[in-house]
Amino acid sequence: MIQVYTGRGKGKTTAALGLALRAAGAGLNVYIAQFVKGKACSEHRALKKFKNIKIEQFGSGCFVKKIKKEDEKIFKSGLAAVKKALKNKKYDLVIMDEMNVALKLGLLDCNELIRILKGVPRNREVVLTGRDAPCGILELADLVSEIKEVKHYFRKGVPARKGIEY
Repeated sequence: MIQVYTGRGKGKTTAALGLALRAAGAGLNVYIAQFVKGKACSEHRALKKFKNIKIEQFGSGCFVKKIKKEDEKIFKSGLAAVKKALKNKKYDLVIMDEMNVALKLGLLDCNELIRILKGVPRNREVVLTGRDAPCGILELADLVSEIKEVKHYFRKGVPARKGIEY
């Protein structure tokens, strides 16, 4: 099954991490690739306590908004790691955090990702997160959740808080 968590609201990565926690608790093995993020967050410290969750980042900064050559190189290594994880029988759940953002930034052609996803074994669960999921991904997915912002304290000037946003 392919799940997509998209939309402009807060909580897409949080939802994917919640699923990873549930899967790990059920004894499943989880691989998480975080794209366009390159700064360790609180969830990394927590997830290291689980032997059946592996998390890696493939980004050059806190959150990449403008692509540099370095970002393209890092993304390609991340994509290679995801392809390997998808083929590896060890992993039951593979999460591509912020993949939709990477697609929007042009780091990968949507059709190439669709080809990759169509080759995923049927017994593997895959999650893609990030704003602006392209329509091809939405059509391919078995589950799509759109996280909508109704109200956000950031608009009142509240900065990101440790343990809540990072």
